[in-house]
Amino acid sequence: MRVLFATYSETTHFHAMVPLAWALAAAGHEVRVASQPALTEVITRTGLTAVPVGTDHTLWRISDRFLTRRFAEVNPMAHQRIRGVDLPPFARSEESAESTGWEYLRSGYEDILRSWYKIINDPLTEDLVGFARQWRPDLVIWEPTTHGGPIAAEAVGAAHGRLLWSLDIFARTRQKFLWLRERQPPGQRQDPLGEWVGDQADAYGVEFSESLITGQFTLDQYPAPLRLDTDVHHVPMRYVPYNGTSVIPRWLREPPARPRVCLTLGLFSTDRFGGYPISVQDVLDSVADLDIELVGTLAEVERRKLVRVPDNARLVEFVPLQALAPTCAAAIHHGGFGTTNTVAAAAVPQLVISEQHDTPMLGRRLRAYGAGLTEFYTDITGERVRAHLVRLLEEPSFATAAAALREDMLGMPTPRELVPVLQKLTADHRTRPTTSRGATCASSSQAAVSPAWPRR
Repeated sequence: MRVLFATYSETTHFHAMVPLAWALAAAGHEVRVASQPALTEVITRTGLTAVPVGTDHTLWRISDRFLTRRFAEVNPMAHQRIRGVDLPPFARSEESAESTGWEYLRSGYEDILRSWYKIINDPLTEDLVGFARQWRPDLVIWEPTTHGGPIAAEAVGAAHGRLLWSLDIFARTRQKFLWLRERQPPGQRQDPLGEWVGDQADAYGVEFSESLITGQFTLDQYPAPLRLDTDVHHVPMRYVPYNGTSVIPRWLREPPARPRVCLTLGLFSTDRFGGYPISVQDVLDSVADLDIELVGTLAEVERRKLVRVPDNARLVEFVPLQALAPTCAAAIHHGGFGTTNTVAAAAVPQLVISEQHDTPMLGRRLRAYGAGLTEFYTDITGERVRAHLVRLLEEPSFATAAAALREDMLGMPTPRELVPVLQKLTADHRTRPTTSRGATCASSSQAAVSPAWPRR
């Protein structure tokens, strides 16, 4: 069958798709990845075939004007919304529908449409549908905010499903919104997201349904103890780390002489938000006297801010986390999707310093399971980092729970094992016969770009 992955140009979201795309290609299926032109080189470096569609979005160019220290001082609430610290309508995903409130959800959807969804989808949907009509995929796997993906799928009768890069705050929020909407007086049941998606779909002859918002099924890479319960069809898939182009340094090939602790605060904060939300210097100072080897993966711009580096710290710009994590006794990080899952897969206790999107929820769920501890970034101090780290290293219950969480992950089907499941789901949801292998697969509007393999 032909499988089309669809995502707006965001590297971390695409990375969550790579292992499944590889598995489908290795099983003999035709795979394409459609995204905006800015992501083309990132896609082809994985060995997958890229289809540039539409034009590049301006999400970060717009946000950059407001993600400054001066703007944060003058308008702190707006700065927090843009940075994603408090992100209506999703920030209250763990709360009940009643405590969340109708107005919070309705106005939150209006805000998220203006500040995110329209900006990323408007430049790509038309060309994405055009490519789908030309190539005729049987299955479309889409990033959960790229709603052009399901529209393109249903425009050609393909099956489609979401592939998550977070807790399913999207379906959980939608579930609560629909429940509250039914309880509003007639004439006051506005649905900003549904109306926008419906208008987009109508332009291509597609009838609106909730599947355009939450998919016909959802691929979820979090293990059950961390997952958010929703009413959608969730299909578990074991997380497989992909860190991009990676090289293992020589020092990492030697076993650590002391307990090793990983400190990583992600690339997103420095690439998109102008820096880390906490003081790395305070963290380093607070653990300087511990008998550990602290490996900090810090961007160069952040390392230049430091005035001292303790003897027990090794600072590097990048090291593949899937190679580093198994050598560690604990990890301190920001709660990102890839980082949390990679550390969990290595059975390592973790301290989550949460800030954005779903990370506060994720940190609380790790703490409740016993595999880690968490603090919100505004509450963290060097002293608290030290206290939490000492607990993770000295209390055996954290390592025991982390090992159990790893076993939960190992019990999930791998991307390779999921291939026949996807074939069955495609047969169940596709509304037209499977694509002939002899059909043309080049778009008239945007050429597919394959990796440039070395030629002898």
